[in-house]
Amino acid sequence: MRDPLFEIPCLTINGQQKTLAEFDAKVLLVVNTASKCGFTPQYKGLEALWQRYGEQGLLVLGFPCDQFGHQEPGDEEQIATFCERNFGVSFPLFAKVRVNGGEAHPLFVELKKRAPGFLGSKAIKWNFTKFLIADEGRSVERFASRTSPDALAAHIETYL
Repeated sequence: MRDPLFEIPCLTINGQQKTLAEFDAKVLLVVNTASKCGFTPQYKGLEALWQRYGEQGLLVLGFPCDQFGHQEPGDEEQIATFCERNFGVSFPLFAKVRVNGGEAHPLFVELKKRAPGFLGSKAIKWNFTKFLIADEGRSVERFASRTSPDALAAHIETYL
């Protein structure tokens, strides 16, 4: 039986309904992103992980979020253009989501349950919080915004 995490509907940046189950990947890296954040240059590192490990089974998924300091003010078309033009992003992007509060996207509600943050806090503190999902959802690790994408390589390699 498939983990319910993989059945949560997510809307792509192009308006298509998808679930994580539809992506043929061994390891998923889910990141809440923003275009006008001090961590925005991490897009380059996320793309590098996708290019390096994609053929081995890693999938990076970007979920734009405007919940922190209004750092993702654009619409989906503007976000997609910005990411491709400035960072060469080719990994899948999704429609803007909320990650905290009563309107938080169900995917992030579930990820926060499975991998609480520092001192057990379930709230996401800022953009570019990363969730590494492996072993068909049995393993979910959480990494803070300050954790650079290249620092995740060893974690990713253990699951591939």
